[in-house]
Amino acid sequence: MKRSILFVLLIQSGLPMAWAYDEVLAKSYQQFYAPFAAADTMKALRMLPAEDFVKAVKAGEKLTVLDVRAPGETKIIGITLPNTLTVSMDKVFAPENLGRIPTDQKVVVVCKGGHRATAIAMALRHAGFDNIYILKDGMAALDDYLSPKTAY
Repeated sequence: MKRSILFVLLIQSGLPMAWAYDEVLAKSYQQFYAPFAAADTMKALRMLPAEDFVKAVKAGEKLTVLDVRAPGETKIIGITLPNTLTVSMDKVFAPENLGRIPTDQKVVVVCKGGHRATAIAMALRHAGFDNIYILKDGMAALDDYLSPKTAY
């Protein structure tokens, strides 16, 4: 009986909640996301609209594309730009793949709709890569934007 009362008191006190997360990691995320204030969120996310991405490619800007889609997706529709790394989302953080990501030029993370790219880009930036951008709305936006007129 006394044990069950103690257990109920512990639960109500919120003590088990304190053990539910890694405090050091949470603090590092708090610092990382501090610049993501309301009006500055899109800028802080470093979203690159399809039009700006195409302009950069046309201008010959030195950049690397990191395509994080699954192998089945990239087999059917791939990116043929120079300096494209195709590494599925689940393999990006393997040491051999992190070592392939350049730190001396813009890296644009791409997926189909932008969700996976956003998750990977934020994690890469949190891990210390400071040159990471996201193709806003992914390959879908690029497909919507590109036409014979805009591609050339």
